Amino acid sequence: MAERRVRYGIVALICGAVMINYLDRALLGVALPGLQKELGMQATLAGVLLSAFSWTYFLAQLPAGVLLDRVGVKVTYVASIALWSAVTLLHGVAGGFRSLFGLRLALGLAEAPCFPANSKIIAMWCPQRERARAVGLYTAAEYVGLGFLSPILFWGLTVAGWRSLFVVVGIIGVAYSVYFAGRYFDPSVHPALTDTERNEIASGGGLVQRPASARLSWADVGRLLARRQIVGVCLGQFAVHSTLTFFLTWFPSYLVTERHIDWIRAGFMASLPYVAAFVGVLVAGFWSDRLLTRGASISVARKVPVITGLLVATVIVAANYLESSSLIVTVLAVAFFAQGMSGTSWAAVSEIAPPEQLGLVGGLFNAAGNLAGIVTPVVIGIIVDTTGSFVGALYFVGAVALFGACAWIFIVGPLER
Repeated sequence: MAERRVRYGIVALICGAVMINYLDRALLGVALPGLQKELGMQATLAGVLLSAFSWTYFLAQLPAGVLLDRVGVKVTYVASIALWSAVTLLHGVAGGFRSLFGLRLALGLAEAPCFPANSKIIAMWCPQRERARAVGLYTAAEYVGLGFLSPILFWGLTVAGWRSLFVVVGIIGVAYSVYFAGRYFDPSVHPALTDTERNEIASGGGLVQRPASARLSWADVGRLLARRQIVGVCLGQFAVHSTLTFFLTWFPSYLVTERHIDWIRAGFMASLPYVAAFVGVLVAGFWSDRLLTRGASISVARKVPVITGLLVATVIVAANYLESSSLIVTVLAVAFFAQGMSGTSWAAVSEIAPPEQLGLVGGLFNAAGNLAGIVTPVVIGIIVDTTGSFVGALYFVGAVALFGACAWIFIVGPLER
């Protein structure tokens, strides 16, 4: 068992980074009801502010992927954590809409390398049979901050105001960047990695030697996008991220403004879907690797949990027909549990990307997902302003989830590198 501890520690390290990453980007959604009152924002303008992060996050994905392939994981990741944490801290001193908008754009740029880096780390450090579980663990970390800290965050809003949240979380992130710098090494140079574990990783398909870097070529991007696998998983990721974006941005406002739940109670009720998503992604990761060890093909093992999750996520529409707050949160928890299952789609990237272009493919995949981060908050804001309710918004999220399931079923095809 001792021989395996190094790679488990690496997975735990990126789990911590992902937890801080998602807490930083989601704090604005928690603070939004108070911000709208303070700044007098209508829902459409609030939607633009919520989507600003994804504008630059989307545009920076390809450059971030190429940077990873050229510079390496450690330097890129440490710089990214430090920068996004500093930007988060500055949210706490923002003077109004314009400064907040600029900081959201900066946050998107700073966070862009995180998930392409995670995908590359998993491909290097984990044997194929363990990858879905590893992806499940770090994807589950997305929901830890909001899932287990929502009551504290909402309490902090009432006691110290929204600015304090950004300052505290930003300081934590800066400290973590220093910790990450001292703990992360690639498998080819890790001082504590034994030959036994290195050979086990390599024999299982892990890329223990850093792959040769490739220059960014738009011809290569075109060739990748000509493959149905890449197109299919990117369309599917748009749908996966659309549901996630709703919960990260508009969900707290939905509870407070649509369902008229008080702040403290909303904090506890908001945490339940995030906890459900945390469990869902772990279930899917272990299910996927279990299918693989029992003889299922890579395609079946990686695709079935994602498709199941997207199909079940369409249950979110049922909340439109319920009045009980408890039942509504239960339905949303089921939908977010399913969204968590579909979040293991990142495991497919490690299976289909050329070794020298892991960062580039991860960037393309993450860019496609974050188109939803641009589109979904704005569309929901327009729907709320136009109709005066979130009913149409939930229909939109459910329809996109169904579209994503169809992409995985009919477009992706066999998963091959």
